[in-house]
Amino acid sequence: MVEERRLAVLRAIVEDYVATEEPVGSKALVERHGLGVSPATVRNDMAVLEEEGLIHQPHTSAGRIPTDKGYRLFVDRLTTVRPMSAAEKRAIATFLEGALDVDDVVRRSVRMLAQLTNQVAVVQYPTLSASTVRHVEVVALAPRRLLVVLILSSGRVEQRLVELQHDLDDEQVATLRSQVNRAVVGERLVAASAALRSLRADGPDATGPGEVRDAVLDEVVTVLVDALSDHSSDQRVVVGGAANLARAGEGFDTMLRPMLEALEEQVVLLKLLGEATAGGGVTVRIGAEGPVEELAGTSVVTAGYGVGPEALSSLGIVGPTRMDYAGSMAAVRAVARYMSRILDESAG
Repeated sequence: MVEERRLAVLRAIVEDYVATEEPVGSKALVERHGLGVSPATVRNDMAVLEEEGLIHQPHTSAGRIPTDKGYRLFVDRLTTVRPMSAAEKRAIATFLEGALDVDDVVRRSVRMLAQLTNQVAVVQYPTLSASTVRHVEVVALAPRRLLVVLILSSGRVEQRLVELQHDLDDEQVATLRSQVNRAVVGERLVAASAALRSLRADGPDATGPGEVRDAVLDEVVTVLVDALSDHSSDQRVVVGGAANLARAGEGFDTMLRPMLEALEEQVVLLKLLGEATAGGGVTVRIGAEGPVEELAGTSVVTAGYGVGPEALSSLGIVGPTRMDYAGSMAAVRAVARYMSRILDESAG
């Protein structure tokens, strides 16, 4: 019973400090939370919590605030992911499902996360390396110019123009389209690239009226391999809600400069997002648990998203350790799930 009461006191301190930004005293806890004991008993409990390193006294006032260790215990044992309301779910679904393409999905997700949490939102682009080729379209724009369109299971679309040395008729374009699609559809990017190179090596000689010249096949394969190997978007990260740092509260001002610098570094942001977690899991790293020493005053809440257990990218929020963990965890999980669903539908 004593242990449960002390945990209840810790929960109350965290919740009040997050809400008010002020150190919390025993009298206020009794008045606000109906703990059923006297302020003196609460003071004793607070003394024990302080000895255990879960709260501390920032200055000579009687109030206490949580430590990183206290937040950690709160996240692990004292809070649950607060379910999103029906209105919030509808808002997320409506906002994200109106997206036009993958770029728009990412931009909308960043904005939604920042609005829901009032923190800095970070979204990694969908991982291309685990995607498969859904279709390759070859369109003749002119007798010696082709448009090659590569469509991936992630919803990503790459377009390339191919200038030819010889004219192609409609039958040859259809043959070329069929050859390429037979080689790559359903294959992951690395395997698709290998299949294309093999196709080029074993390509037909231009001996029949419906066959594609080797030179043309070489040109198309070259641009497709280039498109498949362009994995730069795997490392692209989009940030939103940086203005939320302005209302992070007193004591966080010393973190503003390193936070703003971090937001300009893609490598740092990818480190903050960390390893994506499959199955809708949410990861919370508090203070010094994070990978960037200069950001030890922040917490990061992340989740993985994607189509299938291996096609994972990350998204999350970054903010001061004094944050609404339950609400942030719920928002991150919800947006990750909606992004996964939208990408799955676009790949279908």
